[in-house]
Amino acid sequence: MKDVIQIDDYWYIKAGSSRADLQTRVLKNNESFAIFDRFGDIHRIGVGEQGLFYEGTRHLSHFEMLINQRQPMLLNSSTSHDNIQLAIDLTTADMYEDGQLYMGKGKVHIFRSKLLWNDQYYEQIRFTNYDTQNYSFHIGFTVDSDYVDIFEVRGMERKKRGDKQATEVYANRMRLSYKGLDRRMYQTVVEFDPPPARISDNQAYYSISLDPQESKEIQITVSCTNRQETKNILPFATAYTHCREKSINTRTTFVDIFTSNEQLNDWLVRSAADLRLLISDTEHGLYPYAGIPWFSTPFGRDGIITALQSLWIYPDLSRGVLQFLAHHQATECLPESDAEPGKILHEIRQGEMAALQEIPFAKYYGSVDSTPLFIVLAGRYFERTGDLATVKRLWPNLLAALDWIDKSGDLDNDGFVEYERKSTSGILQQGWKDSDDSVYHADGSNVSGPVALCEVQGYVYEAKLQMSKLAGILGHPDMSIQLDAEAAALKDAFHEHFWLEDLQTYAIALDGEKKPCKVRSSNAGHTLYSNIAREDTAQALVQTLLSPKSFSDWGIRTIAAGEARYNPMSYHNGSVWPHDNSLIAMGMAQYGFMTEASIVLTGLFNTAIEVDLHRLPELFCGFHKRPEQAPTLYPVACNPQAWASGAVFMMLQATLGLTFSHQKPEIRFTRPFLPDYIDSLRILNLKTSNGEVDLEIRRNFHEAGVHVVRKAGDVELAILM
Repeated sequence: MKDVIQIDDYWYIKAGSSRADLQTRVLKNNESFAIFDRFGDIHRIGVGEQGLFYEGTRHLSHFEMLINQRQPMLLNSSTSHDNIQLAIDLTTADMYEDGQLYMGKGKVHIFRSKLLWNDQYYEQIRFTNYDTQNYSFHIGFTVDSDYVDIFEVRGMERKKRGDKQATEVYANRMRLSYKGLDRRMYQTVVEFDPPPARISDNQAYYSISLDPQESKEIQITVSCTNRQETKNILPFATAYTHCREKSINTRTTFVDIFTSNEQLNDWLVRSAADLRLLISDTEHGLYPYAGIPWFSTPFGRDGIITALQSLWIYPDLSRGVLQFLAHHQATECLPESDAEPGKILHEIRQGEMAALQEIPFAKYYGSVDSTPLFIVLAGRYFERTGDLATVKRLWPNLLAALDWIDKSGDLDNDGFVEYERKSTSGILQQGWKDSDDSVYHADGSNVSGPVALCEVQGYVYEAKLQMSKLAGILGHPDMSIQLDAEAAALKDAFHEHFWLEDLQTYAIALDGEKKPCKVRSSNAGHTLYSNIAREDTAQALVQTLLSPKSFSDWGIRTIAAGEARYNPMSYHNGSVWPHDNSLIAMGMAQYGFMTEASIVLTGLFNTAIEVDLHRLPELFCGFHKRPEQAPTLYPVACNPQAWASGAVFMMLQATLGLTFSHQKPEIRFTRPFLPDYIDSLRILNLKTSNGEVDLEIRRNFHEAGVHVVRKAGDVELAILM
């Protein structure tokens, strides 16, 4: 796994072995997540990402159950629709003694139920004898902890590690410990109820005898800590009840969406559940952690885009993201963290390596787009909710972000926002395509000097317009007028420097000499989302994005086929990213290209039908769709990934032409459109500041009709055709 990731510049995932052919099951709760195989065990296979992780450190690296030293037979393995419980049905295999069969397969049912609550792992195992005779057998559990940092799992090698401590063994539990170089004691306490017949440093054994139709249960609880604390262990049923209550409470605050297409409903249900799975409670509000396993932590850009995608169905998330990022906004220049006053966070990491600064990501600011996107989210959040109190609290942070855009962000004072790494070990390319090879010239040569990405100029353009609106509302008319003028000038300059008439697209970037990187990329599609693209170029750009070189029929590729570094199996140079496609689809719809936006939706819908659990991964390969074949998976993609889960909601919003006005308040549908596989769509509990509505949208040839099913409060509905 040495080539999975390297510390020098390569902060994207490279693969030495694949996980695409290994179906795994995922649980998450706040700072903990767990990845199991379909049997419910943890092994070091594939890229070795299985395990129980707490605050960026793996606390269980091996967890296996054997029956008479054999793996049981798998019947079924599934995660509940709300993602809180992993349920696994197993049965015993044929059992022999002295060459004689004494228990045939399928006689004893084994049900493993797993969940995470309060950063603790709970498992309940029930054994039931469905035969007419008594059976006795042995159950063995093997447990181990390697205490590696998530960056070590990803392939990074450390020169030195801390010391693993001797396991402490008691009648019903074992305590595994590791003293880190950061002087913390990392501990994993594994407790068994009832106590096993025999327990050692890393194994526990039971002998079970079952009469016909008899059942017996074992509960296992794993508590992880790196502090001097004691965690209370709950009965499994109590922990499950807490999980279920939280899930129900969160779900009731989401907008519900149901369609006439059951496969689409499966995708919607899974995506909403995955969003809820990845949302963590922080002291500053709710925040969607980016993805499992590699990015289960707050990322600025990912959190903002996820909030934008889900803003219409769950605006509370946007408020949490804004508050969290405002709290962590940089206030001083720290070159090794790429921090500058007003800049918005790129990511936060916990764990031994972050504490020791072996990686620069304990609190890292190396992204050029998080700061303007922070302003964009604040403006769009206000449009959606009319929550002026939150905007007023955030106003100093928004001003600081705007100041960063105008000063530190514009490195050469040309009116464009550029990036250039300050940290010696941070990220080289600081847009959303942050692999080293993602920005280049048409001949494949590297860029040099401060880099101005096309999509970032669009984000800055919208940020200035959103700040103009907010400034006007907050009583700063002169600032509002000035920002409108700056946005208009930026739009003109952007077209002059970035538009490539011969390629009918915008250049992916300008290099340090202001030479355009003449590469057809999905980045250009984001200029539609931000509305910086000119009306007279939008149609040509849409056609370029949907041409066979860019559109694989599964989705729009990051880089068009035929470009110098095009590789459909790469991370950023030819793959398909759902979040990228959702922003582009929304942009198409904003320019009136509803049919084209639905084509993008359809591509990802067809992908969701084919993948495990109808869960869109972080990305997948950009090979063209082949008859009767599923999309080709990327070997080490995060799954679930927050902005992949949010993609379907933004794309549906795009095709419906759905927007909000806080002033009346008003819900607007502009030229609503449904593709031919959706006859009708119901939206329930769609809230505004003054009320809520239930709506039904029905497809009628080339248009869709919107009907009010229920209305409560003072809410107006506008249909614009």
